[in-house]
Amino acid sequence: MPTAFVTGATGFLGLNLVEQLSERGWVVVAYHRPTSDTARLSQFPVRLAEGYIADFDAVANAMPQGADAVFHLAANTSVWSRRNAEQTRDNVDGTKAVIAAARAKAVKRVIHVSSWSAYGLEHATIHESTSQSGQFSKVNYVRSKALAEQEMKRAAAEGLPAVIVNPAHILGRYDHKGWGRMFALVATRKLPGIPPGSGSFCHAEAVARAMIAAVDRGRVGHNYLIGGCDANFADVIRFIGDLAGQPVPKRTLTPFSIRVVARFKALVAAVTGREPDLTPEAAELILAHPRIVSTKARDELGYQPTSLRLMLDDAYRWLRGEGYLSVATEALAPNPQRRPALAER
Repeated sequence: MPTAFVTGATGFLGLNLVEQLSERGWVVVAYHRPTSDTARLSQFPVRLAEGYIADFDAVANAMPQGADAVFHLAANTSVWSRRNAEQTRDNVDGTKAVIAAARAKAVKRVIHVSSWSAYGLEHATIHESTSQSGQFSKVNYVRSKALAEQEMKRAAAEGLPAVIVNPAHILGRYDHKGWGRMFALVATRKLPGIPPGSGSFCHAEAVARAMIAAVDRGRVGHNYLIGGCDANFADVIRFIGDLAGQPVPKRTLTPFSIRVVARFKALVAAVTGREPDLTPEAAELILAHPRIVSTKARDELGYQPTSLRLMLDDAYRWLRGEGYLSVATEALAPNPQRRPALAER
């Protein structure tokens, strides 16, 4: 049976990948931080290994000798500038550690998960030949992901059998922190308005399949953009409202208002020390709306895009089944026994 070493295995995409690998009979070594919640990961037949991603010794000790594939998904996705140093360490130094360990353990293939944003936030359309500018971005998440990708490309040029995938906005089950939060905002009618513009969306399950296909079919040193469904944010939120059975705002927010609110929240956070729910960096990501072209992934990896309705339904069913939405909607119903402080959280 083939063996896979997966970093970031407790995350949203990581769980989808582990699920797909397990169904295909792979032996999976799942690497996670000592503080990670492994409850969902433990549902699958995996071997757990803990350590920090930038710790070369820990990564190398956990990585199996001659592994058939290393899937490097671990990433710090913070969009709060106060965590820039930590994020750069996790994303860039962590990738360096994975590269060094993969060389030391003579692995057969490395699949590195980057991001569409590594190409920069200014493009209207992105395909693999688009020049990358993410390394110059003011948004540290974008900059650190681009720099990490450069490390992987440099290693590939020096002989590491590495392939890079760049997903667009990912939707699907196991997500309660990313786009999954939009369901809770809609369910509790706390969404202040519709963000302007649009984006490209991909289904986590389909992304995981493409990553596994890249082990045998991906070309070393090449990028594979994974998008597939282009949609206005208004359409995405309307579909979420339909699934949740809740009305959604009709007002479309302006870029100016989003940036102003983000800067105000950042100023408040500088005083309170509490991470804001909207930062200037997050605002720039929201306001970037490129179309991701996935022709190469379709032709070479057999990537099959999923309809927006199906990915949102997958996410909704999982969130509801796990109780996230029932907890969120409780805030709408009056309950004299509920403590106000808890209701506001």
